[in-house]
Amino acid sequence: MSGGRDLRYIARISSDFPSKFGVPRQSGLVEALTAEVVFEPEFRDPEALRGIEGFSHLWLIWEFSQAVRAAWSPTVRPPRLGGNRRMGVFATRSPFRPNPLGLSCVRLLGRTEAGTLLVAGADLMDGTPIFDIKPYVPYADAHPEALGGFAPEAPAALQVDCPPALLERLPQQKRAGLLGVLAQDPRPPYQNDPERVYGFHFAGFHVRFTVADGLLRVVELEALSSDGTRC
Repeated sequence: MSGGRDLRYIARISSDFPSKFGVPRQSGLVEALTAEVVFEPEFRDPEALRGIEGFSHLWLIWEFSQAVRAAWSPTVRPPRLGGNRRMGVFATRSPFRPNPLGLSCVRLLGRTEAGTLLVAGADLMDGTPIFDIKPYVPYADAHPEALGGFAPEAPAALQVDCPPALLERLPQQKRAGLLGVLAQDPRPPYQNDPERVYGFHFAGFHVRFTVADGLLRVVELEALSSDGTRC
């Protein structure tokens, strides 16, 4: 970095998403999702977290590590607009930016004995590098009167039908998170084929589903082997 020190990763996220598909499009949309912020050895100093318990929410500043490109474009196609309209890159949250930085607000659940932070509502893929953590300050960071541009409100949630026999295969503490993710509709917004079966990995399981007329049906929930393949 010109005129200063190079940026360094201070931590990585440990989440239930080994790939981008299924990750919520914004932080806080699925509060039932939990993740851990695992610090790099250099930054595993308890003193660096002194006082953090006094804050209910944190900002994570991280890298879109799967979207690093040598070149950038001044316009992008936001999925929220169907992927067929261009907007200025700085008027979007697209990962394809001059500097591939992401910003997420998460709820702090606590600290583990290993010195990691347990958080809720993260929208990060497993292993995503984190550059910095800052406390969320309500009087400065919350603006109820703010305008949302072309994304004024969250998309309507889908109804989810997951047969109990399938859902019971998932550890109990992961079930609410999965159902919340599915309700947010993991499909690309421009895909709407009721016959298509979609799939993604979540918490060591392969999830397959269809969507038709606002109803998402889970058709398969299968445990993965240690190498990430289906058993």
